[in-house]
Amino acid sequence: MAITENIVRLKEWVDGSENIVFFGGAGVSTESGIPDFRSVDGLYNMKYKFPPETILSHDFFCNHIADFYEFYKDKMLCLDAKPNKAHLALAELERRGKLRAVVTQNIDGLHQAAGSKVVYELHGSVHRNYCLNCGKEHDAKYIKESPYIPECSECGRLIKPDVVLYQEGLDQRTVNAAVEAIEECDMLIIGGTSLSVYPASGLINYYSGNKLVLINKSATQYDSRADLLIQSSIGEALDYCVNG
Repeated sequence: MAITENIVRLKEWVDGSENIVFFGGAGVSTESGIPDFRSVDGLYNMKYKFPPETILSHDFFCNHIADFYEFYKDKMLCLDAKPNKAHLALAELERRGKLRAVVTQNIDGLHQAAGSKVVYELHGSVHRNYCLNCGKEHDAKYIKESPYIPECSECGRLIKPDVVLYQEGLDQRTVNAAVEAIEECDMLIIGGTSLSVYPASGLINYYSGNKLVLINKSATQYDSRADLLIQSSIGEALDYCVNG
C-alpha cells in the first residue's frame, strides 16, 4: 500500500498523543476474514430463508430459535479468525501508553486476542454465553459444537449469546465507560464503521477535540467533520503508525 500524506500525518498525530481512543466497527475485522454487514459481500446482501436483520433480532431468537442458531453458528462464530494488523497495532499502542481504550461494535473478541486490555464491547461478545435458567456461562466453542439448539451443560435449558440483538438495548455501563473515554481523549480514531447504526454512531458527538480521524474505505455521513480523512486499509494505516 502506498503511504499517503494523510497516513504520515496520522503517525505524527499518534506520536504526539498520549490519550487516544479507537472506535471501530465491522471493517476492522474484515481483514481477518470476518464478513461485515453492509458491503457488497456483507451478510445483508446474502440470501437466506429470512433476512439477517430479522434473524438477529430478539423476537426471532424467542420465536425461531432453531433458525436463529443455524445462522448464528454458521455466520457469526468465526472462531478460526486471527487478529490482523489493525488489532495488533492497537494493542501495541496501548502497551506503549498511548491508547486509552478501544470501543468496538464487533463481537468477535479479536481485540482481546491481540492483547488489548481496555475494550468496551458495545454489542457484546460471542465468547460469553449464558443459560437463561441457571446463568451458567459457556464459551463459543461449546455453542459452535452443540448440535441444533445449544443446551446448558448444568440444567439442560436454553443458552443465549451475550450479544445485543436488534430490539435490545446496549449495556449502559459499557456505554457510559465508552462515553467517558471519548470525552476525555485528545485524539479519536474511528475506523471500519459506516457510522449508520444508532446509538453507537452517536458516540462521535462526545468528542470535542481537534484530532478526529476517520479511516474507512467508503464515505460516511460524518466525513465532513473529520480533521483527517483516510480512505484505505485500516490495518496498513495503523501498522504504519506503530512500525513506520
